[in-house]
Amino acid sequence: MQATQDDLHGSAPDDAAVALLLIDVINDLEFDGGEALLAQALPMAARIAALKRRATQAGIPAVYVNDNFGRWQSDFAKLLAHCLDDGVRGQPLAAQLRPEPDDYFVLKPKHSGFYATTLDLLLRYLRVRTVILTGLTGDICVLFTANDAYMRDVHLVVPADCVASQDPDENRHALRHMRRVLKADIRPSTALNL
Repeated sequence: MQATQDDLHGSAPDDAAVALLLIDVINDLEFDGGEALLAQALPMAARIAALKRRATQAGIPAVYVNDNFGRWQSDFAKLLAHCLDDGVRGQPLAAQLRPEPDDYFVLKPKHSGFYATTLDLLLRYLRVRTVILTGLTGDICVLFTANDAYMRDVHLVVPADCVASQDPDENRHALRHMRRVLKADIRPSTALNL
């Protein structure tokens, strides 16, 4: 990917071959099935937090790719505050995975992190060739984002221990699909050499 701008105006890093995407992890989980998803998401969150610490040490930027939940006037700071301060079901998830000041964020209106967002442009400016996809849910938003990344010739890493869905069987099926069809590396996060 060729960037036409060399400076992202103080965001760090400005150039990275790999990016860590955290999909829908800042989430109130206040919907039918949210309790079942939380049970799957809490162990996943601890593994993503550990992976994110390793990625930061390796100079890999983190990009939070989050639903706007149909609120076209919402912003990421308000969404984070809601998840941390309003006593919602997803609070423990947001508390473990709260962004750092240097992290990037993209709000998405639909399932894919690429659909009608700035993600493609951001990855191009960063010169990213590989994305590590993590988050919720493996069988929907992670899968749709992986499909769109694959069609952009971006190499995919989807650590099996860093994605979760309401139904663990559907999550495993989605991971097998991403490995077979999208050529994704689905090794556990602890096996990744960053």
